[in-house]
Amino acid sequence: MNTPRFPLPDINSLPNDIKAKVLEVQEKAGFVPNVFLAFARRPAEWRAFFAYHDALMTPETAGRTSGLTKGDREMIVTTTSAANNCLYCVVAHGAILRIYEKKPQVADQVAVNHRKAEISDRQRAMLDFAMKVCLDAQSIEDADFEALQVHGFSDEDAWDIAAITAFFGLSNRMANFAGMMPNPEFYLMGRVPKVK
Repeated sequence: MNTPRFPLPDINSLPNDIKAKVLEVQEKAGFVPNVFLAFARRPAEWRAFFAYHDALMTPETAGRTSGLTKGDREMIVTTTSAANNCLYCVVAHGAILRIYEKKPQVADQVAVNHRKAEISDRQRAMLDFAMKVCLDAQSIEDADFEALQVHGFSDEDAWDIAAITAFFGLSNRMANFAGMMPNPEFYLMGRVPKVK
């Protein structure tokens, strides 16, 4: 399926608060990521989705600190989205990951096999935990938390890893069910240096 099952709404038909946010994203990115319009077909759900998204992915805007970097968060999304076979999220968040980490190959590597990727031991432990939450959450035990603590992660960091994984599990399923396709712009982002 190359077209979304649910047509994207016209930006001018959106409620003012959602339209303002979409235009802000467009100004910053140079395009409107399809997820912003796809979820806007149900405004109350859009608001709830992006409120939780922002609380997890930009906790500093909510006055909360996190032991995870922006790159760490995008790495979790890219890796677990690949396990959930979500084309949209792997491509979109992989692009953001490449930019934050300043590594053109990292998104492809973690999407295919994070254990062989050129990442730190700390990041590998973080992704091991995220993948267990993604694929086998009922088996999480004290040893999993201890493996994180060896690399300096706190219990609050473990919560962040699990919450990001779980939230994007929802996002992956919605994107797959709706036939959401990545914007073409995502594919090259962070792969080649910007011309100044």
